[in-house]
Amino acid sequence: MVLTWCTFNVVVFASETTQPASPASAEQMVLTGIDVLERDGFKQLAGRNIGLITNQTGINRTGAGDIQLLHEASGIKLIAIFNPEHGLFGKLDVSLIEDSRDPVTGIEVYSLYGKNRRPTAEMLTGVDTLVFDIQDIGTRFYTYISTMGHAMQAAAEYGVRFVVLDRPNPINGITVSGPVRDEGRESFTAFHRLPVRHGMTAGELALMFKAELQLDLELEIIPLEGWQRSDYFDSTGLPWVNPSPNMRSLTEAILYPGIGLLETTNLSVGRGTDTPFELFGAPWLDGNQLALDLNRLELPGVVFSPIQFTPDASKFGDELCGGVSIRIIDRDMFEPIRTGLEIALRLRHLYPQEWEIDSYDRLLANASVLEALRRGQPFSEILEIYKPSLEVFKQRRLLYLIYP
Repeated sequence: MVLTWCTFNVVVFASETTQPASPASAEQMVLTGIDVLERDGFKQLAGRNIGLITNQTGINRTGAGDIQLLHEASGIKLIAIFNPEHGLFGKLDVSLIEDSRDPVTGIEVYSLYGKNRRPTAEMLTGVDTLVFDIQDIGTRFYTYISTMGHAMQAAAEYGVRFVVLDRPNPINGITVSGPVRDEGRESFTAFHRLPVRHGMTAGELALMFKAELQLDLELEIIPLEGWQRSDYFDSTGLPWVNPSPNMRSLTEAILYPGIGLLETTNLSVGRGTDTPFELFGAPWLDGNQLALDLNRLELPGVVFSPIQFTPDASKFGDELCGGVSIRIIDRDMFEPIRTGLEIALRLRHLYPQEWEIDSYDRLLANASVLEALRRGQPFSEILEIYKPSLEVFKQRRLLYLIYP
């Protein structure tokens, strides 16, 4: 992968600073659901036969995996393991993952990203409790919450208890933004009617799914301790584990709600480089002009630089791309969804023939917003289109929030 930086006259903001995270103190130590479960001697699962839905992010504060922890805990029995997209170890970037066995325990690992997207009756043989423990990143189209939703539906169908070991929303649990998925547009990247950035934890989403989908389900959330809604992941003191092969930092998680929307179009979003979602481009794109246009907008908390790069894999692998690098300079001001939509508007204006706008709707899942983008309406007008449904979601969401 080759990067080449380009230069031009950049608009410089007066407050070009970043805010370091405040590390968690001993008094503010954040415990995830697995930490709470372990501290309590696994009493919440006593006598249960467990099916565990997890991946490499399912660890306690010291890095011990929950497969090991549940397998060795007394009074419970780990019967089966289920993996989501990217596999049990989070290293696969393929469209179909086969079943396997855990190399340490020898327990059967059923893929929920293969021919089945939810546990079957056969997979659940002997299981009376499904436990979900995977780190989400707070964006609707990141598929781990879809895996949770499908598993909840299977648990309701087969009379299996469902337990969520909760984890933080790494990009904070306050900010809620972006278009809400259209009614009837369910997909694996849009399981439920959520905005792009939902501001909820997996446990809170599970409460919403159960209520709004009217699931006849015994659901228990093992909540976080010490986490507050305003916390980003780097203030928790928890170890960062890449949730997927191309989600390698908190910065990329913050950018993802806006930049991730672009990747179903004919753009590279940096897969095959060292910094996915921190840049985007294509062989037909002039990064100098686009970066100049974007900086002129003076979007809060972010600056753009032209760049040339050659991904070594994925879209446009081994092809030289013109593009734009994105740098967050104030994450408290930065608006990922607005930034992503403004980028889409500039692409539509500069490249009406080259940029495949129709593909943008695959993750956007909002026809009215797509049409407004197609017409080149300004962001202020686009916001007014989706704001009513976003406000309705914010009211729905209040019923299921656990944390202050």
